Amino acid sequence: MTSNTASSSTPGSGLASIAQAVRAGQVSATSLAEESLRRISELDPSLHAFCTLDEAGALAAAKRIDQRIAQGEDAGPLAGVPVAVKDLICTRQLRTTFGSRLYKDHVPDEDDVVVERLRAAGAVIIGKTNTSEFGYGAFGHNALFPTTRNPWNTELTPGGSSAGSGAAVAANLVPLAIGSDGGGSIRAPAALCGIYGIKPSMGRVPAYPGCRDERYPGISSWESLEHIGPLTRTVADAALAMSVLAGPTPKDRFSLPSEVGQWTVRPPETLRGARIAFSPDLGFAAVDPEVRALTQAAALRLGHALGATVELAHPDIGNYAAAFEALVAMDTDREGLRRMAEQHGVQLEGWLASLVGREWTADEFTRAIFERKRIVNATWRFMEGYDFLLTPTTASAAFALNVPGPDVIDGKQVEAGSAWLAFSALGNLTGAPAASVPVGLTHDGRPVGLQIMGGHLDDLGVLALSGAMEALLPGEWPTVACRRGWI
Repeated sequence: MTSNTASSSTPGSGLASIAQAVRAGQVSATSLAEESLRRISELDPSLHAFCTLDEAGALAAAKRIDQRIAQGEDAGPLAGVPVAVKDLICTRQLRTTFGSRLYKDHVPDEDDVVVERLRAAGAVIIGKTNTSEFGYGAFGHNALFPTTRNPWNTELTPGGSSAGSGAAVAANLVPLAIGSDGGGSIRAPAALCGIYGIKPSMGRVPAYPGCRDERYPGISSWESLEHIGPLTRTVADAALAMSVLAGPTPKDRFSLPSEVGQWTVRPPETLRGARIAFSPDLGFAAVDPEVRALTQAAALRLGHALGATVELAHPDIGNYAAAFEALVAMDTDREGLRRMAEQHGVQLEGWLASLVGREWTADEFTRAIFERKRIVNATWRFMEGYDFLLTPTTASAAFALNVPGPDVIDGKQVEAGSAWLAFSALGNLTGAPAASVPVGLTHDGRPVGLQIMGGHLDDLGVLALSGAMEALLPGEWPTVACRRGWI
């Protein structure tokens, strides 16, 4: 892919720097939107991060921000920041397909809560990013749009299901993208694309309407599993985004009260003596040797820098893939999807098709609910002895396009769609905050992420430890965009 630097008028890449420059009149929101759109026009034909662009809407929004600043008004903490939004998240008057032919022409009449908050904060919505159909699969292909590709190697997947969001940030098409995560869909693309992604605590960032509204028949809610969060190039950028996104709303019954107004990354000194557990496999996962080595080295280096204890340990949870799949199926309107697919003459594919086509029993769902309770209990008991649990984010680095995952890891035959995601769904089952931090590259140049999971509601702790890891590896940040001269 041809490298290309941004224009000289572009301010520093950090969200705070961008917004401050816009508020100070050093750069216009309009020029930033134009620059983002130019880069998308030049680079995205080979990446397919975006499935729907809103050029006219973005430029109009940017112009309004510039007018507000000219009139002496406060344009918000994200003034002029170009933002991409995953195509599972509703955007008013902007096509939202959920990655499915069943909704290929769907235009919502209201914004998701997070989109409302982004607009109110002065962000400029550039467009929608590609995802798997309804988010069923940690990859970026569906039957509606071209397959999303990884900026590090366009023959490989960026992961998913927030595939386009991960690729867009890694390639510096936008400095901030919003993703959703029902089992790793923020953290997996963050790991495979070499960027930062955080799945906040359950309810920290509200989700509505998204896939949770009765007006959208046939759509899964994933209500007890789904989280919304930011993908960025730095931890500080994610913290600023959380300042805008977090907070309660009556539209989401899981939403939490605000604990802080301005989210910040606490300095590493506050983590002195932290109790850290590291597990390379959670006791059951097949893990690529390079992934294992890079993440373990990063964990030990982090502990040494902080004067913290790092122990090889993990909660006694076992392989929870079957229980997770049953919970997803329980949250899926299987009858509605079958009916819609028949009415539209659409053939559902992949994991979604298998979930919808299978006849599940109430007993299977009950067993999954009780298994989840066991896992939650085992995890909180384990975390009483530790402040953080570190693991690889994924069991494998990026793999080939148009497959659900590798079927062989570390020489072992594995389930392609789930084995490489062995670590991520624990955070969804428990609701605990978890993030992926880039910690290095494999011998052939594929990014590897370290997952940092915190205790109950300790989002600020996860951000702090992420920041400490970021500071130890300055050569790896801010990722491919910098390495290839794209910023």
